[in-house]
Amino acid sequence: METSLFFRIPNLLLFFSMFFVIYFFAYFIVFRSWSPKIRPEASSCLISLFHGTPAVFLSTFAIFSDQNRGFSSSNTKTQNLVLDYSIAYFLTDLLHYIIFLPSDILFIGHHLATLFVFITCRHLVVHGAYAILFLLILAEVTSFCQNVWTLATARRYDDELAAKWILDESKLVCGWIQRWFSQNSQKIMRMTIQQLSEKMFSRSKSPGQVYTGKIVLKK
Repeated sequence: METSLFFRIPNLLLFFSMFFVIYFFAYFIVFRSWSPKIRPEASSCLISLFHGTPAVFLSTFAIFSDQNRGFSSSNTKTQNLVLDYSIAYFLTDLLHYIIFLPSDILFIGHHLATLFVFITCRHLVVHGAYAILFLLILAEVTSFCQNVWTLATARRYDDELAAKWILDESKLVCGWIQRWFSQNSQKIMRMTIQQLSEKMFSRSKSPGQVYTGKIVLKK
């Protein structure tokens, strides 16, 4: 099994180094003129931007590129690659919270729980990436708006005009996404439940029965 992407460097180490460099670059260069109180949070938002949206596209590709995808299917190399990518991000962000915000038990606990699930799926059972990546898509699909909002809220104390513009833009985008989800979430849920129920009934019925959608009739 291949565990590296370039030059036999383990993917996890490669991605962890990448997120660490991004955080270091953000803290000492990108946000060097910001208040020391908000520079750590801003740097955390930047690495989250480099994780959230790419993780959505990578997870989608990894799921649909697997012809044998399912809740009990074994992980593919692409799915393991995405898991390593996310594990590296959560490790980097966990270090951020331990160093700068050790009292934030909620986020530290969240990251530890997430890492436990991801590492177990990736390195112990080597199954279940289909469900994990599907949940990752749902969790990260709005992360871009959340991070832009956080950066704008923090920046408004230093540059009110710039923050106002960013907040207005983020409100527009986030508002549209929120309305779309509120209008379509029930429809998506109903379709998903219907498909799952049809598969369950089709597997459970005997050859001499016909499933009509409401009741099972015997021929």
